[in-house]
Amino acid sequence: MAIPAAAVQSQVVVDPPEILETDIAIIGSGMGGGTLAYALRNSGARVLIVEQGDFLPVERENWSFEAVHTQGRYKNSAAWHDETTGGDFVPGNYHYVGGSTKLYGATLPRFRECDFGAIEHVDGVSPAWPIDYADLEPFYGEAEHMFWVHSNKGEDPTDPWRSTDYPFPGVPHEGAMARLVESAKKQGLHPFSAPQALDRRPGGGCVLCYTCDSFACMVDAKGDADVAAVRPALQAGNVQLLTNAEVTRLDTDTSGRRVTAARIRHHGRSIQVRANRFVVACGAVNTAALLLRSASEQHPRGLANSSDQVGRNYMAHITTFFLAIDPRRKNEAVYQKTIGINDWYTAGPTNKYPLGNVQGLGKLRGPQAKMGKPWVPLPILDEVTKYTLDLFIQTEDLPLPENRVTLNAKGQISLFRRETNLAAHHELIANMKKVVRRAGFPVVLTRSLGVEATSHQCGTAVMGVDPGASVVDADLRAHDLDNLWIADTSTFPSSAAVNPAITAAALSLRLGHSGALTA
Repeated sequence: MAIPAAAVQSQVVVDPPEILETDIAIIGSGMGGGTLAYALRNSGARVLIVEQGDFLPVERENWSFEAVHTQGRYKNSAAWHDETTGGDFVPGNYHYVGGSTKLYGATLPRFRECDFGAIEHVDGVSPAWPIDYADLEPFYGEAEHMFWVHSNKGEDPTDPWRSTDYPFPGVPHEGAMARLVESAKKQGLHPFSAPQALDRRPGGGCVLCYTCDSFACMVDAKGDADVAAVRPALQAGNVQLLTNAEVTRLDTDTSGRRVTAARIRHHGRSIQVRANRFVVACGAVNTAALLLRSASEQHPRGLANSSDQVGRNYMAHITTFFLAIDPRRKNEAVYQKTIGINDWYTAGPTNKYPLGNVQGLGKLRGPQAKMGKPWVPLPILDEVTKYTLDLFIQTEDLPLPENRVTLNAKGQISLFRRETNLAAHHELIANMKKVVRRAGFPVVLTRSLGVEATSHQCGTAVMGVDPGASVVDADLRAHDLDNLWIADTSTFPSSAAVNPAITAAALSLRLGHSGALTA
């Protein structure tokens, strides 16, 4: 069973002194930071996780469509500025223990082996990583056990080689999703059980409810970074957690080579965390923003930014909500996030360039649909969504220097993004329309997601061997500093076309087990 939050409260720093000292400070408790703390839990080093938010409250509104989607009860990010439209928006970024994983869909596929090499796309070349799949493979396996991943080996023809099997079997398909799977197989496709991070272990609390994707789990049965990483790390004794602590900047010594302190706002007070080593794990956008806010005489363009690459190369998948409808038959599925289709993931006989990934969405209801169709009365949407089979389609986004995170004159995060590979994405949508119509779903509705779709953000502090063209090295240490590492998706040289979370976790496990932070 999962560790209750109350069981680790003794490791939460409630009333910190003006200067709080530790060996390793990890800024951010999401998939990157939380997993790194887990990897360091038996290292003997004093580890402090610094989290801007608090534990997400357990309350009945956790599973309320009205509270979560109509009222935005758990959205707690400051507004960002969209450089393209000139307006502001509140992103799908969450400041809680566990970060944005508290409300994620818990789909944890590994990157394909080919994703670590250069790949030609319709709009350009996706660059190679300075590491390859083999460097991460054992850590993928460890992460799958940490996060209770359920799937079936051998179903997905693009699944990379693995030294260990999935720890738990895949979740069975149900309702309209089961009908789609059977039809897709007859059409020559290879639908597979999407790898899901759920506590369906013996004695686990998951009941496969329909409030999973984009909801917090009231019974701690989703493998998020809070439940599966932070709480076990805190239980070890050498890890502490400082909540409600917003890091405003990082200071260095006079040489500019060492970070000496993190300045923090904590319940209206100004405090400092001092450490021997610092790890930034705030997510691709907020990590870039923190480094830019930390500009100084020694680092005039921002901390770790002599290459001028901090904030650049922002990527987020090209994404579409895809609703297939059989108006003659209701979709009886409750837990719907069970399918994956990768038949067009790479270039092949029917597609010259890679197209992307298809996977199940959590079962949509009226309040979610109304976000995309605000002019349609809610009762109509409530009725229509009883008949929808809901899919999520994503295509790789390419790193462009002009797609970037900056700070505007007000100090607000400002985001510019031009989407790439749209032709490939539209081809993938067209392919799936044919598949679902042959499966008996004649009506298809789609909604493309724009700049506000930030859940798969990456690339703003890219790793590489050339300090003039990257921010961190292959071991995630900043080129410009001796004691600063970055452990989140900002280091990704490419976005691939699958969810990035478990790759972030694998990178953090690799860093944590390398000894670099404890030497």
